Amino acid sequence: MEIKTICHLFFDLVDNHPEHVMFKYKKDGVYVGLKCKEVREKVENLANGLISLGVKPDSKVAIISHNRLEWVLADLGIVTSGGVTASIYPTLLGHQAAYIINDSDAEWIFVENMLQYEKIESVWKDCPNLKYIIVMDNTKVDKENVMTFDELIEKGKEYKAKNSEEYKKRWQSRKPEDLLTLIYTSGTTGDPKGVMLTHNNLVSNVVDSTKHVLGERIKPGKLTALSFLPLSHSLERMAGYYLMLYNGATIAFAESIDTVAQNMLEVKPTCMVSVPRLYEKIYAKVLDSALSGGGLKKKIFLWAKNVGSQIVDLRVRGKKPSGMLKFKYNLAKKLVFSKLKEKTGGRLWFFISGGAPLGKEIAEFFLAADLIILEGYGLTETSPVISVNTFDKIKPGTVGLPIPNVQVKIAEDGEILCKGPNVMKGYYKRPEDTKEAIDEDGWFHTGDIGMIDEDGFLVITDRKKEIIVTSGGKNVAPQPIENALKASKYITQAVLIGDKRKYISALIVPDFDVLEKWAKQNAVDFTSREDLIEKQLVKDLIQKEVDKVNQDLARYEQIKKFALLPQELTQDGGELTPTLKVKRRVINEKYKDIIDSLYAE
Repeated sequence: MEIKTICHLFFDLVDNHPEHVMFKYKKDGVYVGLKCKEVREKVENLANGLISLGVKPDSKVAIISHNRLEWVLADLGIVTSGGVTASIYPTLLGHQAAYIINDSDAEWIFVENMLQYEKIESVWKDCPNLKYIIVMDNTKVDKENVMTFDELIEKGKEYKAKNSEEYKKRWQSRKPEDLLTLIYTSGTTGDPKGVMLTHNNLVSNVVDSTKHVLGERIKPGKLTALSFLPLSHSLERMAGYYLMLYNGATIAFAESIDTVAQNMLEVKPTCMVSVPRLYEKIYAKVLDSALSGGGLKKKIFLWAKNVGSQIVDLRVRGKKPSGMLKFKYNLAKKLVFSKLKEKTGGRLWFFISGGAPLGKEIAEFFLAADLIILEGYGLTETSPVISVNTFDKIKPGTVGLPIPNVQVKIAEDGEILCKGPNVMKGYYKRPEDTKEAIDEDGWFHTGDIGMIDEDGFLVITDRKKEIIVTSGGKNVAPQPIENALKASKYITQAVLIGDKRKYISALIVPDFDVLEKWAKQNAVDFTSREDLIEKQLVKDLIQKEVDKVNQDLARYEQIKKFALLPQELTQDGGELTPTLKVKRRVINEKYKDIIDSLYAE
């Protein structure tokens, strides 16, 4: 079957490999599998159920849920019934969800559980077009036009018995240019915009990314992926879901973001998609464990890290170690790096990283440990992949080479422009915004600043809108400096400040697990985290870490002052987007008094 739509992608897998385990999910404390033939039946019944409720070609159906089996079943049911999935982050508040329901023209919505049901039910009166709510975890609600997931499946069975050909007609009639999904941007600078992605946008990105990274399509049974990034986001939707189905992977759903470490040991994935935060946390734990061990343990770790750096340098140049270096590397793997691999389940082949820049030091450390992080780059508007590192062509500190059929160029002001079949159809009901984003020649303006290095690798320097311009007129890119700070084992988060100010300063969140251990070892008494960050010895410790970063910066980029925060920046606190990007405007408002104190004479 020629894969032209996501419908083709799905049926190509389930019809040709009925016994393949397509999904795994936790049930009664253990992971159980669902075969392709079982998935096919559930999806067909769900789709028929939706058709019986009035879903027509191009109808909008929303989903608000964390990652779970029912999310993908609902999505496949919507898509194969001819509908369009509008995804909503489960962390959004009721009025924010209502905005997306109304803006997307969604008439049906799948909700994860009673928490999400109550959220939507409370704003239902503000959503005049919303007809039905379907509860995924099968909690029964005695209210008109509310049904459980299983009830929708039963409704689908009844409809199918009387209309046996309608479903097949629906999915077979979908065309590459038809709308597949509406994915809403995070809305860091105003109301979220609905990004219109077609079947061809996603299919082309799946096929071209596969060619670029894997060389050829992989047969079912070779890959096992652990899914935990939000399926509401384009990165997990394409790379962790559609691309995995195209390559016959088994997708296992993590119970939550907090259980990822444990779920990795249970599932033993061969590949995973993540944002840099996961790698930063793993790196910080390894660093703390090694360096606080003292004596011989510390020496062995630093020796292995040095050997690993030499290996990375060879690998980037396309060479392999030999002689004494090969011997040293094998020993380093046995003594140090193998322990890191065990923590991932022992079978990991590669990670995919996107959504935000990955620190070069962290990428190099994982590569040295033979845990390859293929860092890529893209946006929701580009389905999302524009470029990505590969096994053969990898360069830490870059986001790789453009994938096939996607063109990249740098505008005169340094902005990255992209053209290809992956570029969105436009913003839903926003022709002016679409016109602003995609020029007359079809180039999408990413809003990111970057360069193409001497080897053709794309390097991202910062967001165009996030460049800090000091009162002296100097341009400072915050993200590389923030990443350098976060490479310290004592620092978990950092936000640079300085726009229209005389100098650069920073808000820093320490890694309190590491810091509290350090405080006890150094006889620093404290009663709370607020008390701890006020201790002069702690400020001196963080100052040393800041000084290390400042050594490699131009004078105008250097951090002159910093303030320590007593708690992490979070989504719930409003400081981070659902993809864990910093909301700089919110932080500037929320911590205004602290920031002003850094600039007080």
